[in-house]
Amino acid sequence: MESGEITLKLRDVRAASGLSLSKAADLTGVSKAMLGQIERGESSPTIATLWKIAKGFQLPLSALIGTSGLRDSSDAGVFRTVTFPGSLEVKIVFPFDPVLGAETFHVALMASQCHESPAHAAGVTEEVFVLEGNLDVLRDDEWVPLQAGQGLRFAADLPHGYRAGEVGAVFLNMHHYAQQAALLPVD
Repeated sequence: MESGEITLKLRDVRAASGLSLSKAADLTGVSKAMLGQIERGESSPTIATLWKIAKGFQLPLSALIGTSGLRDSSDAGVFRTVTFPGSLEVKIVFPFDPVLGAETFHVALMASQCHESPAHAAGVTEEVFVLEGNLDVLRDDEWVPLQAGQGLRFAADLPHGYRAGEVGAVFLNMHHYAQQAALLPVD
């Protein structure tokens, strides 16, 4: 992942909000020092940290890691992959669309890799559709097994997670935001 793009997005979001680092830290639950390091490009945020920032600013995740607006999916060059060290590899398939209130990611997990996610903003729903391999999805404190060709919809405003099988897993992950009016794309 190019931390420069995250740096620019976070700085733009905070500037547009007119917030100091201290107030942004209070809003997101991410320390002032960490926010400053991310803004200066001295630290690459984890996906969990980005979710905290997105939740605090009431933004979709792709507002911090991608570009806003619709893309022509027939052009393979429009898809951008973001790798979070020691965590997930996420490809933005469709960035946040304010009309639909949704964004879509292509996620790859290595064999037996597990990723647990904190609760997202109130009203966020996720849909997972397995493309390759086997995937267990943690929802309501229970692991639900899925095979290629199966999907699951669940409330993502509760802690949840993903666990790949022995050969890894590739899946589509769609986020639907209930509070569409509050979510504004950041250019």
